[in-house]
Amino acid sequence: MSWKSTHSRYGAIAITIHWVSAILIIGLVIAGFTAANTADPAAKASILRVHAPLGSAVLALTILRICWWMFADKKPAPVAGIPKFQETAAKAVHVLLYVTIVGLAVSGIAMFALSGAGEILFGGAPGPLPDFWNYAPRYGHAILARLMAALFFIHAGAALYHQIVRKDRLLSRMGIGQ
Repeated sequence: MSWKSTHSRYGAIAITIHWVSAILIIGLVIAGFTAANTADPAAKASILRVHAPLGSAVLALTILRICWWMFADKKPAPVAGIPKFQETAAKAVHVLLYVTIVGLAVSGIAMFALSGAGEILFGGAPGPLPDFWNYAPRYGHAILARLMAALFFIHAGAALYHQIVRKDRLLSRMGIGQ
């Protein structure tokens, strides 16, 4: 497999960034919703000590992905035979995923910075975690987290639709199957 994409298939760099990001995003969504619903401060702190660096990693991968597409590689051509509205919808979902990832990272960083939670979680400063709902970025973070979950299911559902219903082997472009 080539490092760069071809007319019909994504390259190794794009595939790796995609699947690592997908796994991390699944973990982030699960950890985030778990932390939000955890009453035990020690358990919440433990979850957030993992959640925050993973979020930073997804942001870095997303920036790398955007730079990769802008400067180093070209995406494969759209799948042959799909209606124009589906092609447009796919592009919109991808853009929304990128925007949502950046928004989640910015709101998460802002929430940690404004609340002092970063010092408590990573700097060893004593004290309980703050009530994040007292900080405005928490509202955006909560909305974007739900949007991320919805976009993830739309994206995965569309891929499965192509693979199972249309049988156009779309997932092979992303390294799964032939």
